[in-house]
Amino acid sequence: MPRLQYKTFAAPDEVRTFPNGRAEVVRLDESVVGRAVYEPGWRWSTAMPAIAGTVACQLHHLGYSISGTMHVEMDDGQAISIPPASVFEIPPGHDAWVVGDDPWVTVEWTSARVFGLVPEGAGEGVLVTVLFTDIVDSTATLQRMGDTAWRDLMAIHNSRLRDQLNIFRGREVKTTGDGFLAVFESPARAVRCGAAMALSARQMDLPIRVGVHTGEVEFVGSDARGFAVHAAARVMALGGPDEVLVSSTTFDLLEGSGLKLEEAGTHEMKGMPGARKLFRLVLAAA
Repeated sequence: MPRLQYKTFAAPDEVRTFPNGRAEVVRLDESVVGRAVYEPGWRWSTAMPAIAGTVACQLHHLGYSISGTMHVEMDDGQAISIPPASVFEIPPGHDAWVVGDDPWVTVEWTSARVFGLVPEGAGEGVLVTVLFTDIVDSTATLQRMGDTAWRDLMAIHNSRLRDQLNIFRGREVKTTGDGFLAVFESPARAVRCGAAMALSARQMDLPIRVGVHTGEVEFVGSDARGFAVHAAARVMALGGPDEVLVSSTTFDLLEGSGLKLEEAGTHEMKGMPGARKLFRLVLAAA
C-alpha cells in the first residue's frame, strides 16, 4: 500500500559509479528513482557496453533534465538534443553523449532500477517467472481505429501496464509490438501482476491475454533467452480475452499464495515435448 514518505539524494540508498558518471538511487517501497550526473566526454557507446553487455542502450528512459545537454541518436537514425529544464522519453535502442562542457544532470524513473548495473545472471541460467502479454485481436482493432488512434492508445496501454510492472516489482525485458515480456523473482507477484494488467487493459476496452511460466533463463545484455521464455509465450497464446494462464510448473509454486486457479485443460504446445496441463487464474469480480 502506498504511504506518505520521502527520501533525499543527499543520503541515497545506493550510489553507482561508471566511467565519467555516477548515479544516486533512492527506493520508495516499489518505486525506484535515480539522479545521475554524466560528465563532459561521457558517451554511452564508449562508457557502458562493457557494463550493459549490449552495443546500444536497450533501456527505456523517462525523466527530467536538470542541467546540461544530452544528444541522443536512435538505431534508426532519429536524433534529438535534450536541453535543461525539459522532460524526456528515450526508447530502447540508442546511443547518447554529453554535449558541451557542462555535465548533464537528470532524474529518471523507468531506468533507475537497473541502469549502470551488470545484468543479473548475465551469461548464466537464472530461475525466474516469465510473463508474456498480448492484445487480443490487435490487428482487427488497428484496422478499425486507424494508425494514429492506435498509436495513441498503445502509448496509454504501455504506460498503464508499466505502472503494474513497477507496483509488482517486475523487470521489463522488452515490448513485443502489442505486448510485454517481463520477469519476476516471485511466481505469486507475477500472477498478481498479470491480473492487474488484464484489469487495466480491460478498463481501456483493450482485452489482453497473459501467460506465466517459471524456469531458467539466460540474460544476454538486456534480453532474456531460454526454454522458459518460449514456454511462457506458448502458454499465453492459448489464452482468451482477460485470461491469465499459468503453467503447471508455476502452479505448483503458488501453493499457499492465496491465489485461486482452475484447470484449463491439457495441451500440446508447439516446440514443447508432451502434453502440458495449464491452469487459469480465477479473477475476482470487478
